[in-house]
Amino acid sequence: TDYYQLSKRKIILYKLSYRAALKKSSLHIISVLLFLSSLFSSAQNDDLKGYKIEGDDVVFIFDKRDYKKATKDEHGDVIDFKNLNIDNVSVSGEFNNWSRHKWKMTKIDDNRYELRKRLIDFTDEFSWEFKFVINNSFWAEPTRNTVNKADAKDPYGSPLHVYNLKLYTAYPKENGNASFKLKGFENAKKIILTGTFNRWNEQIFVMNKVSDGWELTLQLNPGEYEYKFIVDGKWMEDPNNPSKKANEYDGYNSVLNIKVPHTFILKGYENASKVILSGDFNDWSENNYQMKKTSEGWSFTCLLSGGKHHYKFIVDGNWILDPNNTVKEYDSDGNINSVCMIR
Repeated sequence: TDYYQLSKRKIILYKLSYRAALKKSSLHIISVLLFLSSLFSSAQNDDLKGYKIEGDDVVFIFDKRDYKKATKDEHGDVIDFKNLNIDNVSVSGEFNNWSRHKWKMTKIDDNRYELRKRLIDFTDEFSWEFKFVINNSFWAEPTRNTVNKADAKDPYGSPLHVYNLKLYTAYPKENGNASFKLKGFENAKKIILTGTFNRWNEQIFVMNKVSDGWELTLQLNPGEYEYKFIVDGKWMEDPNNPSKKANEYDGYNSVLNIKVPHTFILKGYENASKVILSGDFNDWSENNYQMKKTSEGWSFTCLLSGGKHHYKFIVDGNWILDPNNTVKEYDSDGNINSVCMIR
């Protein structure tokens, strides 16, 4: 595949650079090792089709050279891509209810079209299926060797015998918030990181070899994730992570919980002696999260996992809803609570 050819060429370049570096200082040798790590990271990102992550944006990329066939929307007729005269290209997927018209792309050159969207708009799910639509009628069909492909199905779950592309909200980032490390395995040829953050994809997240093992840093949305390593085809849990859950294969998945700081504010109540924050995130404790008095009222900052959280304030022993939060919900016991969403 193009991916392995690219990786092979880059490894050859690394070896040549490394031999030259041996004649220089140890500082140069370290630079070469860092360079190799960046090459592998770049290769796995370049291999994703249809999009890339740039800062806080998702950039959808349609390149007609990536496609050989297209399917006519009304009749399902398959045509050769080279016979298409492209007037416009749209992005259609789960994120826009598979609209063929809303997300029009901008032509960059004779082969490529692009559309930029904010990454924050794609935080409700770990992954999204999508496709490109030509002239509002023809679906560009991903090839079998596309890494981020998924079997397309109709609304009733029946296979359509073609592929969709997949966009993952998790992505490699040098200064990301989730670092995965596997020590040892110096003789391994390739190690893959896979988990719920990429729907257990077995190809995309190739780990980088370092001096004491393998590592890869991702940027993940807040939430709880299960994951495993694939060492030369063999699946294994993280030996250095005691947190794990049983899976359907009579084994275990390692568990990682990504949390972000969130500040709760209760305005007013300047005459109160003590205010407690209580919620499902601290088992409704009546003591642990004592809020601090401020010029405007009371505040408390804590780490929260992604998703929905119920909470209340306890003002001098009296339980109250958040008066500045209109979002409320009943719990299983019939109590009404304020609701906080973390994304």
